[in-house]
Amino acid sequence: MRHQKKTVKLGRTAEHRKALLANQVCSLIEHQRIKTTLAKAKAVRPLAEKMVTLGKKGSLHARRTALAVLRQKDAVKKLFDDIAPRSADRKGGYTRIVKLGARKSDSAPVAFIEWVDSPIVTEEPAAEEKGKKKAAAKTSKESAAKSSAKTKKPTEKSEKAAE
Repeated sequence: MRHQKKTVKLGRTAEHRKALLANQVCSLIEHQRIKTTLAKAKAVRPLAEKMVTLGKKGSLHARRTALAVLRQKDAVKKLFDDIAPRSADRKGGYTRIVKLGARKSDSAPVAFIEWVDSPIVTEEPAAEEKGKKKAAAKTSKESAAKSSAKTKKPTEKSEKAAE
């Protein structure tokens, strides 16, 4: 029976799991929102919340403890300077998991994990906007090709006239 066995193993060794979770938390700190499987998001949440609690303490010991877990100085700096002060009035629940449904390739449940107090994250441009950008790029390339073709014709005529 698995009573009071809280660790989610994720099919990895202990070292691999610690590195994975630390990297996921660092990515969450850097990007404010990450897309991952639901099981990983649920495993990342407790570690991310512990790191914010350390950030709220703000002491040198807390900073060194966070650095020992996360192993990235820039992530720890951003955590202590930006994310922890934003969550100063909260007593917990710093992250949110938003379920996105099943991944197309392997039907794994996918979710966003994000900070509750994060500023508004800009979404990626929709497919129509991407198409417009590509169409605009094609028209600019075509106009450049036409202008270079127009410049070639007079030079050929001028060469014939020079002969």
